[in-house]
Amino acid sequence: MQLKKFAARHIHNAQADVQKSYGEAEHAVLNLDAFKAAQDEISAWPDYAPTPLIRLPGLANSLGLGALYQKDEGKRFDLKSFKALGGAYAVFRLLQQILHQEFDLTGVSSAELWSGKYRDKTERVTVAAATDGNHGRSVAWGAQIFGCHSKIYLHSHVGPTREREIAKYGADIVRVEGSYDESVRQCAVDADANGWHLVADTTAGGGREDLPRLVMQGYTILVQEMLDQMPNGKPPTHIFVPGGVGGIAAAVAAHIGETFGTGRPRVIVVEPDKADCILRSIAADKLTAVEGELDTFMACLSAGEVSPLAWPVIRHHVDDVLSIPDEAAVETMRLLANGVAGDQAVVAGESGVAAMAGIIAAALDSELRQALELTEKSSAVAIGTEGATDAQAYEQVVGKAAHLIEAA
Repeated sequence: MQLKKFAARHIHNAQADVQKSYGEAEHAVLNLDAFKAAQDEISAWPDYAPTPLIRLPGLANSLGLGALYQKDEGKRFDLKSFKALGGAYAVFRLLQQILHQEFDLTGVSSAELWSGKYRDKTERVTVAAATDGNHGRSVAWGAQIFGCHSKIYLHSHVGPTREREIAKYGADIVRVEGSYDESVRQCAVDADANGWHLVADTTAGGGREDLPRLVMQGYTILVQEMLDQMPNGKPPTHIFVPGGVGGIAAAVAAHIGETFGTGRPRVIVVEPDKADCILRSIAADKLTAVEGELDTFMACLSAGEVSPLAWPVIRHHVDDVLSIPDEAAVETMRLLANGVAGDQAVVAGESGVAAMAGIIAAALDSELRQALELTEKSSAVAIGTEGATDAQAYEQVVGKAAHLIEAA
């Protein structure tokens, strides 16, 4: 199969150094102790299971790489996205905190909330979040299972399928004209005015930092799963991760940075060229927003501002950033669905293919390949953040429903 080449813009992060230890400023944001608390909690939830790490030898051979893997978050609970690990976890910790502070109930468990034991108290609480789709879905799901109300803010470019998937968890949907970043700011203003609890995945719109920190800490579980799943326990040489507001990028970089210290795997962020706020921020060595519509096919990466909370980790522990055109994501969805040279078919949505699209673009470009030190001995992992979370969009691109591919 002939692989298509797509131009990618690349910047190396001059502030990052694989020989630099994980610092105190980064540790204050994300750390292994908080990861252990999140892992202990979430792994006890009903239906928790590690998502697959899928080896793709056919594609690896076509790209001249030693090994290539897709961490398939499309199998995460029934939400089909890594976001299930973050928003719902933050909702649980928030309710646990409220029950302790307002009702003197200590150590309330998720099982107790799941059973509805304190629903007469938790139903007085409303959580709010702005979303491109998957974070809001996780917050709404968490609110439903743990017994509170949710208000989910959607911007102009969020499609009706994603809206329905959020609303089915009982969320009140609020539409905001404009971009994702405008919905983030409006949600924060309304939450403050109405006494709702803002469970954001970014601090770009303001609000308290502890909840976005919990959201990101939940994501680190998938990083440890991936490390545990690597053959012979040997870590990959390269980890590619989608951009967005930077939450998952920071989670990956933090967990890798603190786990390995010096000599860690190389971490590369991939984002749409229409929403490349991480690349611009790294280039300027300061938070730099992208203005305009940000209307990218990679819908869940349509963010114009990096989360200030995630920035210290990204600034020092993300090694490179790639920006890719929408066409690369479209082609990669089809490529993974069909498999290369006998590879297992993988169902990945518009944003879930970004990391793999970045790997393909880099491996097929001699200059990028050299810059990222990709060789026939490299072992690369793509963090596939979502499955077919918009089933209609997926079928339009791939030409076949996701469940038919998975059943084949």
